[in-house]
Amino acid sequence: MHSNGNSTLDGEYKALIGQDGEWWIGWVEDVPGVNSQGSSREELIENLRSALREALEMNRADALAAAGAGYEEVSLGV
Repeated sequence: MHSNGNSTLDGEYKALIGQDGEWWIGWVEDVPGVNSQGSSREELIENLRSALREALEMNRADALAAAGAGYEEVSLGV
């Protein structure tokens, strides 16, 4: 059985960001495939937040679908 879905996606993640020509580009260190760009530093950071949020939501949905019934959702601290 899994939880009632009230878990949060809150947390802190680090990103590597930098300016490359006219664009700002960045990668979230802890989540493969989460990267983005923006025309300003602020736009890049917002784009990274959005991409990270979407990736975490998709990963959670995939895990819940794969597990099905009979599994328990637990919180892990590292």
